Amino acid sequence: MHTAFFLLLGSSLARFLLRHPGEPRTPWIIALSICLALLYVLGPALGTRSTPHRLAWLILTVTTWGVLVVLAPSFAWCAVPLFYTGLRTLPARAALFLVAVLTAFVVAAQLQLAGGFDPNLLFAPPAWAAVASAVFLYMQRQTARQRALIDDLIRTRRELAATERREGTLAERQRLSMEIHDTLAQGLSSQQMLLQAAERLWDTDPARARTHVRTAESITERGLAEARRFVHDLAPADLADGGGLAQALRALAERESDAGLTVRFHAEGGPVPLPDRASSALLRIAQGALANVREHARATTAALTLTHLDDQVVLDIADDGRGFTPPRDTEPVTGVRGHGLPAIRARAAQLGGTLTIESAPGEGTVLSVSIPLETPLSASPALPSPPANPLEPPS
Repeated sequence: MHTAFFLLLGSSLARFLLRHPGEPRTPWIIALSICLALLYVLGPALGTRSTPHRLAWLILTVTTWGVLVVLAPSFAWCAVPLFYTGLRTLPARAALFLVAVLTAFVVAAQLQLAGGFDPNLLFAPPAWAAVASAVFLYMQRQTARQRALIDDLIRTRRELAATERREGTLAERQRLSMEIHDTLAQGLSSQQMLLQAAERLWDTDPARARTHVRTAESITERGLAEARRFVHDLAPADLADGGGLAQALRALAERESDAGLTVRFHAEGGPVPLPDRASSALLRIAQGALANVREHARATTAALTLTHLDDQVVLDIADDGRGFTPPRDTEPVTGVRGHGLPAIRARAAQLGGTLTIESAPGEGTVLSVSIPLETPLSASPALPSPPANPLEPPS
């Protein structure tokens, strides 16, 4: 549009100089043409928004052009770029009024150049101006709508990103709460019970009391290692020894077999390498389940059974405690403090597994966690059938 303006201005000046050589008004025409060109060059520096400086510039430019048209009607077609300048700068109604004024100047100038009445010159410029204005305003509205859609899309993306960050934060908080419950909280609970037992036996059975204190010390050392690895988000300390999940569960059972609770571990099926995530989750599940047994079940014996099948691995935690009425799968787990059973169910669900609870008041509890394997394992020898009583080792 800027190029078109200067081409029209130059051609109009050349036409006037060629057709009217030696005219007294020629210096004025040349001076006004240069002034109009300089004013038009100044326009982009003022921006396109309707500001006081921009309005003053537009009025001065249109006035200079109007004087040129009065002195030399051939400059009338320079109005075409001024149409769009007014439409970009002014509000819709003011811009249409300016377009009507400019069109009137163009019609008057063309009729003067024609030397008589010409219907084509009378109706063609208004029709062209109307079409050009309608197209420009329509495109302007479409641009505004598109800009609004883009702004809405950007806002929606920001809200989605914020929601994802909040969900990620909540998921991380849940993970941290489960990790703390199954590691540090369980260790502190075991230490408390051991130290309380040592205090009760300190005068009557010092040797056994010292045994409890040494056991609490080992649990403290293990908890410190768990805390360090927890900070660095590494695998559980028992799994870091390289002995696998079975060895980690056996070590867990040995540590928990103190202060009135005897824990046995039994593995069925050939050893199968498990993903680190599955091994870590099953170990945390066992720790959380035993913590629940200590705090709520009033049990004297518990058993951990790890079973490797072709397409899944199953961990059973059984106790001879007071039991409870298990909720349905669709009901929230209530009646226990902390995160215990909800955390176990959440860990199993994260790996695509399930939690089954078998219990009744006064009859103990069996928790069974089944984790599917990503790829079926090769066929293995038939496994012995599980014992009728989960607390009794197989014969």
